[in-house]
Amino acid sequence: MLSAAELRATQQPRRARYSDKQRYDEYILQRIEGYKNSIGRAELLRLGDEAVAEQQSAAESQFVLTEVLMLESVDRLIVKRLALRPYSKWRRQFLKLREAQRTPTHWGLEAAGPVARLVPRLEANDATLVIGGGAEPCAYLLAAHDAAVTFIAADMGTVERVESRMATEALGSMFDGYVAQLAPGLPDFLCFISALDLVVIDPGAIAELKTSLRPHAVRDLQRRTRPGGIHILLPTCKSLAPESLRALYHDWVLEEDPKRRRRSGTGRVREGLVLSSPRCPADTG
Repeated sequence: MLSAAELRATQQPRRARYSDKQRYDEYILQRIEGYKNSIGRAELLRLGDEAVAEQQSAAESQFVLTEVLMLESVDRLIVKRLALRPYSKWRRQFLKLREAQRTPTHWGLEAAGPVARLVPRLEANDATLVIGGGAEPCAYLLAAHDAAVTFIAADMGTVERVESRMATEALGSMFDGYVAQLAPGLPDFLCFISALDLVVIDPGAIAELKTSLRPHAVRDLQRRTRPGGIHILLPTCKSLAPESLRALYHDWVLEEDPKRRRRSGTGRVREGLVLSSPRCPADTG
């Protein structure tokens, strides 16, 4: 993720984005796997029998039907059954869709909101963590900008809803969702989450914790964030304002929105906080 200064100085992206053909291949794979998961075992076995018959007929029994060929044949039958569009037709519609998806208002977010302001600094495959149901729209916006998004919520229904929406919107290639609590830190099975570039937090996920556990949860997220990484505290929880968590970020830099002061008297809703991790660790000598 670029800093504000790096954004001004950078002319070319430092990381290559996915090509449209890569996205198309991922889209086809996601639709195939989604279909397999939606049908029963009996129907899947019937597809297998149909694939065997098709291959044996086409090859005139001149080769052994391997497992790999079997899987490829089943996938082709599913593509045909779902009437999935060829690449040329898909690309024309996809480009329009992705342009809309990269607009904050497409997901109900304010164009001047804290996440929307950070989007120009994102690079392909930046590691981002989105926490809590109130931050759900942010997960979609980040995925549309090619970030690697991990979404965590304590409610399984919320995680399943986000997973389904990501797949429907063809955004699931770089997405993972987990049901997990934050206290006293992320559970052991999420130990691989580290070197995060951006963490977006719905304070409602922290408000659910005991007051004594909140500092531990925040410190754990800070520990998993790389130097110079960003935490965004959203104004999504009535019982816990972002400002009330500011004291837990004593050595982090508050990034002020230059337009915020001009909007302060317009009666707009509360804005979140954007906090930057120190780029150099504290002196421990």
